[in-house]
Amino acid sequence: MKRVIALLMENQPGALSRVVGLFSQRGYNIETLVVAPTTDPTLSRLTMSTEGDEKVVEQITKQLDKLIDVVLVTNLSESEFVERELMLIKFRKDSFPENAFQDSNVVSKNDEVINVQVVGTSSELDALITEIKGSNPIEVVRSGSLGISSDKNTLSIEN
Repeated sequence: MKRVIALLMENQPGALSRVVGLFSQRGYNIETLVVAPTTDPTLSRLTMSTEGDEKVVEQITKQLDKLIDVVLVTNLSESEFVERELMLIKFRKDSFPENAFQDSNVVSKNDEVINVQVVGTSSELDALITEIKGSNPIEVVRSGSLGISSDKNTLSIEN
């Protein structure tokens, strides 16, 4: 089952490498990984997805919590959460499937290519890729899963 883990970590060189190394050392695969600074310039938020049962993810989160660079860890999959992913797709202008996209999804176009953006859950984007396969997209780029809890809990060191 897909699990989404989010954490706050020190915004320092090598911090990401230590988190990824922990997964590698234990033979776990990271399906998606998104890292960005927070409003506090000393911290970054990392959101990753992985496949595994609850026991495996519990072990991963405990190990992550022990890393010196990691400030807070949460398994978003333990409760209700919102997940979204961004996908950019490039088409040749003559093969653009207009019926699959609204005008608001077009982010750039010229005489040769049209670029569109789509935001949705990972499964929605997977389905869209299957739907547009016959249109022969030139390039597809995905951001990876982002997630935020749907309850009052926050991943923050502020009160």
